[in-house]
Amino acid sequence: VGPYVLVTPNETRRKQLKQIAKKELDDLEQWKKEHKPGPITLVPQRLGGNKSEAQVRQKQQMILMQSKYQKKQKREEYVKAKKAAEEAEILKKKAIQREKAERLEAKKRQEEMQRREMLLEEQKYKTNELLNRLDVGLPKSDSCQIANPGPESTAWKRSHAYKQALGEDENRRLEEMKQKQQEKAELMKLEQKQEDETRTRALRNEQRSCVQLLFIFYFTLRVNNDFLDRLQNKTQPNNIYHPGCTG
Repeated sequence: VGPYVLVTPNETRRKQLKQIAKKELDDLEQWKKEHKPGPITLVPQRLGGNKSEAQVRQKQQMILMQSKYQKKQKREEYVKAKKAAEEAEILKKKAIQREKAERLEAKKRQEEMQRREMLLEEQKYKTNELLNRLDVGLPKSDSCQIANPGPESTAWKRSHAYKQALGEDENRRLEEMKQKQQEKAELMKLEQKQEDETRTRALRNEQRSCVQLLFIFYFTLRVNNDFLDRLQNKTQPNNIYHPGCTG
């Protein structure tokens, strides 16, 4: 810290400032007392509406009940809307999953068909290669017939029998596939027929129930009308009879 100079306070100046501040505060208090607001005087008048307290209370109760009912209705509507939105979201997700499953199933079927076609092609290629290999040393058929067949003719017969067996196997496989498709079609047709019969039976039962209800209503109405007619016939002579009249 560097050098500094100490200045002694001026007591006279301090006293003057204190006296001036005190005088100003006293003047402020005096001004507040002089300008103090007086009492408020209002002309008495009747306040409120033209209805009694009971009517006002009843109206308040009705408004409260209506507000409760409106809140309850809004809450129910909100719950219904939320539930419908959740169900729609669930249905949307189910539809997306169903589409994915269908695409995956179609892809699997296509891959399976391609794999089978490739296997069949490979099998045919190997079979033709084997048959061509067996047919290499066989003599050509001409007008001369071989009396004693040798090993070449035996190989040719085997290759011919093998080709024929392959053709029969392929035809049998095709027939089995056609039969399976036909069975599936017949099963789907039978299920559709059963569903139609069930729907028709339900409609008939519903119509029968409606007819029975109408019959019961008509029968009850007839019984009530008969009872009222009998009651009116019993009370009618008493109603038209007047004392002092003859006839």
